Amino acid sequence: MRVRPTPVRVRPRVAGLLGAALLALLGAATPAGAAAGETLSVARMGVIASDGTVTLTGTYRCSTAGAVYVTSNLRVGQTQTNIGNGVRATCDGNEHSWTSQGKPAQLHAQPGPARVEATLTHLTQGPAWWLPVLPEFLAQQSQDIMLVADGS
Repeated sequence: MRVRPTPVRVRPRVAGLLGAALLALLGAATPAGAAAGETLSVARMGVIASDGTVTLTGTYRCSTAGAVYVTSNLRVGQTQTNIGNGVRATCDGNEHSWTSQGKPAQLHAQPGPARVEATLTHLTQGPAWWLPVLPEFLAQQSQDIMLVADGS
């Protein structure tokens, strides 16, 4: 007598695991405002050098251990671009200054009003090999600024 194995339904289990992973991902990547003790500010003035390099500054405070970065985006009119590649933060509970510099390719920055969006982001280990890093947004700040020419 030959016994046939009973087929096992894998699809609902796989779908459940994928759904749980997706919820974990969305929960970790959704900003909920600043975490306790985590602050971020953007200076009200940015500087444009004669070669088009934009410099943005501000301050931050964090105490989260691990890889934490300050990133900044500059918006002029309807065009937005990253400035720099992110600044590694020192998270020791003290206030520190940050500076991002970049020469935006998509944006011809000129003196005048602009908007900066800065984010203090902690990169955490993902739950699986296919999702190696997850961002945890510790603090965000949007600020209307004035871009000025270097030396003004």
